[in-house]
Amino acid sequence: MKRRTFLIGAAHAGVIGAAGLGAVHLNRVSPVKADVRYPGMREGHALRDATAMPAPRGELRTGVVILGSGVAGMACAWAMARAGRRDFVLLEGPEYGGNASSANPGGAGDDVLACPLGAHYLPLPSTERAHVRALLADVGVLLRGEHTRAPYYDEAALSHSPKERWLRDGRWESDALPTKGLGVDALQQQQRFFAQVDALRVRRGRDGRRLFAIPVALSSTDAEWRALDRETFAHWLDRHGYTAPGLRWYLDYCCRDDYGASTHTVSAWAGLHYFASRDGKASNASDEAVLTWPGGLSELIARMRAATTRRLGHERWLRPGFAARIADHANGVDVVSAYHEGATLAAETIRADHAVSAMPLHVLARIWPGMRDSGYDPATHASPHAAWLVSNFLVDGYPTELPGETLAWDNVVHGGRGLGYVVSTHQLLRVAPAARSVFTAYQSLDRISPQQARTWLMRASAEELRAEAASDLSSAYGDQLWRRTKQLSITVRGHAMAIPTPGYLDNAGLAALRGLDGRVRIAHADLSGYSIFEEAAWWGVRAAEGLA
Repeated sequence: MKRRTFLIGAAHAGVIGAAGLGAVHLNRVSPVKADVRYPGMREGHALRDATAMPAPRGELRTGVVILGSGVAGMACAWAMARAGRRDFVLLEGPEYGGNASSANPGGAGDDVLACPLGAHYLPLPSTERAHVRALLADVGVLLRGEHTRAPYYDEAALSHSPKERWLRDGRWESDALPTKGLGVDALQQQQRFFAQVDALRVRRGRDGRRLFAIPVALSSTDAEWRALDRETFAHWLDRHGYTAPGLRWYLDYCCRDDYGASTHTVSAWAGLHYFASRDGKASNASDEAVLTWPGGLSELIARMRAATTRRLGHERWLRPGFAARIADHANGVDVVSAYHEGATLAAETIRADHAVSAMPLHVLARIWPGMRDSGYDPATHASPHAAWLVSNFLVDGYPTELPGETLAWDNVVHGGRGLGYVVSTHQLLRVAPAARSVFTAYQSLDRISPQQARTWLMRASAEELRAEAASDLSSAYGDQLWRRTKQLSITVRGHAMAIPTPGYLDNAGLAALRGLDGRVRIAHADLSGYSIFEEAAWWGVRAAEGLA
C-alpha cells in the first residue's frame, strides 16, 4: 500500500468532544509546545478577500512566466530548459516546493534530520510514464535502462527494508491484510478482490488503452468502464459482495492514503485505479519498493532546480513572489507578482508572451478573469479538496517498541485516526541508527466535509492540533512519545489535494482547461482530479512541450 497522503478521523468543531478530538488525552508527561505553520494561507486569504495589493514598481519582460514552484511548475521549467528554451522565469509562490516541500529541524546543513512537509515518495514508474522516467534519468535517480521494463535505480533513493508494518491489538505485524484467524468467507473475499485487481491491471478497453493508467489522460475512454465513475467505490464494493470488515478497512485506508477521502466518497473508477494502475519495476528492488528520501519529494524539486540552472547557466530564472493578478490580451500576458520585503509587501509587473499556471485551480480562479471565459466555472466544476495535517516529531533516541516487527519506514496503526507515520532516518545508508530521528505523522479530516475540516483547522488551538497530530504515535508509544520528543512542527494544509468524487472523469470544466492553448496554459495535478507526483509532472511537461 503506497502513497501516503493525509487524513484523520475527526469530527466537526460543533460535535467534537468525548467522541471526537477530545478522545485524545495528553498523557502525564508534559508535551512539547507545537510550532504550527499555515503555508500559503496568508496569501491565499488575501486573494480570496481581494485585499488591496501595492502598485507595481517595476517591470520584467520574458517569454514565459511559470506561476508556482511545486512539482508541476518545476517540471515545466525543467522540460523547457531541456528542450533548449531559455526565456522564462518561475515565480516561487507562497511556499517553495508546494506540497513537495521539506524542513530540517536539526538546523541548516543537517541532512540527517531532513523531513517532509508533504508528499514523501514516488512509486516505481512503468514504461508508460515516460515523462517521469526521463526526468529521473536526467537528474541521476534512474541510472540505467530508462526504456526497459525494469530499470536500475540509485540504491540511496530506494525504500529500505523493513518498508512497512501494522499495529494490531498491541503488536506490530508485517501484513497489511493478515489471513490468520479469518473466516473462510473473509479470506475468499480478499483473494477474489486482489485477483480481480490483477486482471484489471493488464486489461485494455475497446480503444486499445489500459483501463487504468498513470497519467489518467492515457487511460482507456471505453464507456463501459468509465461508467464506474458514476458511483462511489463503497457502492461498487457492496454490489460485488466485498463486505468483510478487514478488507473494507484496508480499502478505506488506501483511498484515504491516496485521495484524502474514504471509499464512501471517492469514485469507483478512482478506487480501482489506485490498485490497477501501478505496475512499475526495478532491476535492483522488489515491485513494492518506492523512491523516497529523508526530506521526501523535495529531493526531486531540488534536482529539477539544479538541472534547470545547469542548462541555463544561472539561477535568475527563479524569482520570489506569487501571482496576484493575471490579465491576458492579444499581445501577451501581464502578471502582477507580489513579494515580501521584510514586513511589507511589494509588487512588480511581469510581461510575457505566455503564462503557465502551476497553481491550484481554486487560487487561479481568484486572479484570472479569463478562467470562466475558458469554460471553467468554479461554482460548477471545482473539485472538493481534502485538508491535511503533516506533523514532524523530532525525537532524541527512540521510544521502546511494542512486540512484533521492528521499526519500519512506514508504520500504520490499524483502526487509527491518522495514516500512521514515516521515519525519515530509515532511509539513511549507515551501519548504526542515527542518535536522533524525525517521525512524520500524516492525517486528514476525512470524516467531515472539507469545508468543515477547514473551519475546524482555523479555530483549533495549537494544543488541539498537537493532540490530533499525536493520535497514532500515542497509540504506539504512550507516555514515551513525549519523553523522547524534543520538537514538534505541524503543517496545516487546508486545500491540500483534489478528491476524485463520482463524475470527475467527465468534468467539462476540467476538460476545457486541459485543452487550453492560448496565452495562459494550465499545469497542475488538479487537471487530473487528484494529486500525485506523476500527474503534476505530466501537466508541467505537457505545458512546456506546447510552448517549445
